[in-house]
Amino acid sequence: MTTSPLASLGATRALLETYGLATKHRLGQNFLVDNHVIERIMALAELSGKELVVEVGPGIGTLTLALLQEAAHVTSIEADAELEPVLRAHALQHENFAFIMGDALRVSPADIAEASGGDPALFVANLPYNVAATLILQYFQTMPVLRRAVVMVQKEVADRIAAQPGTKSYGAYTVKLSLFAQVTGRFEVPPRCFCPPPHVDSAVVRLDRVAEGEDVVVDGRSVSRAFVSQVVDAAFAQRRKTIRNSMSSSGFDKDALDAAFAACGIAPTARAETLDTDAFVHLACALATAQEAEE
Repeated sequence: MTTSPLASLGATRALLETYGLATKHRLGQNFLVDNHVIERIMALAELSGKELVVEVGPGIGTLTLALLQEAAHVTSIEADAELEPVLRAHALQHENFAFIMGDALRVSPADIAEASGGDPALFVANLPYNVAATLILQYFQTMPVLRRAVVMVQKEVADRIAAQPGTKSYGAYTVKLSLFAQVTGRFEVPPRCFCPPPHVDSAVVRLDRVAEGEDVVVDGRSVSRAFVSQVVDAAFAQRRKTIRNSMSSSGFDKDALDAAFAACGIAPTARAETLDTDAFVHLACALATAQEAEE
């Protein structure tokens, strides 16, 4: 099993001391110090040695050093400028490693591809919790070659990712992410596996892309994932309201909504959290068809 030389409390403390570093709470820094977790992440990633991997929030490079043993190339994106000397040292030792200093939400897919020598197919990371949910969806939306993500997130985010209709965790984010990927693996990670221990529980989630292209095909017709996402946002905009009232308040015509609801067999009095992804795709397709007819 693949491990990391930095995945221990002693090794992490020694490296931090060597570089005169301290963890930064505002950046969500909690360094992984458990090799068993590294092994399980690598097992879920299923690297063959040919993949280009993108990592966000490498920190001192604990997971990075494990990935470099199995990936063709790893590109890591780090926001903390004080960690640049550590990552530069790793880059000098590993020809298949590159890093980008900056905000991962603002680094373009083109910049990642340039640093990687191509478009990464895998996204493997112990993510900064304050940007994790946004980043996962953004990467699947903007990086069409990305086929798998294995990411450490806060447990509540993992619950949102895997939530089922009718549950408290289910929401617009769940549905929009499910348009691109589905959960194919998960395990929990307790606070004791980090230095310093966070005040929240964590989980590693594996997501595999469900389909390619900008459109979703339903009943022989296609509708863009972007429009489905717009419909989903409108449906959840006012969660306590019925789906008809929430969507009409977000600018959708009530007559068009009623016609679409009837065509899809959706009750106008239903609430968004009771509908699954397929229902939203059918609703978006019906609304798109109505708009095309009007034009």
